[in-house]
Amino acid sequence: MKKFSLKASILLLAILLVTDCLGVGAQVCRPSGKIKGKKPPPGQCNHENDSDCCVQGKLYTTYTCSPSVSSQTKAHLTINSFEKGGDGGGPSECDNQYHSDNTPVVALSTGWFNKKGRCLHNITISANGRSVVAMVVDECDSTMGCDEDHDYQPPCENDIVDASKAVWEALGVPSDNWGWMDITWSDA
Repeated sequence: MKKFSLKASILLLAILLVTDCLGVGAQVCRPSGKIKGKKPPPGQCNHENDSDCCVQGKLYTTYTCSPSVSSQTKAHLTINSFEKGGDGGGPSECDNQYHSDNTPVVALSTGWFNKKGRCLHNITISANGRSVVAMVVDECDSTMGCDEDHDYQPPCENDIVDASKAVWEALGVPSDNWGWMDITWSDA
């Protein structure tokens, strides 16, 4: 009877360890808080690329994390101008520079941006039967928004690859369909 109990205990322990390890890998990114929208001062929210402006009193969800990165990370592609005066706001976080919208560059949601860990590294974006390599130059801030630093736009969702028009063109998307698309991406 003792041998059976020892074997059963070891088997149970092994099952618990495997289940626990699988659970860690399957953890999801949960919201970290909310911020209340403030109405932008007149003329201060750039609507280029159909950008949203914060709405007075609306609650916006914030995230400090993003979904786990894999060889085919699912994301949403959005469009952004990285040029001076564009809807991206100030210069890029990685190099304090503006970038031509004719260059394939992206901003990643806060968790994927990884505290500048992906700065000036390339990622491969796949969609529409095509792939393009783009350089990470900025953060699409998932923790803050609705202020001057963020061009009075809401915080990004936690699964955004915010791309220049060059990325959209390379993926063969007609310009009237630019703005929101399901993609996969990986580190290049």
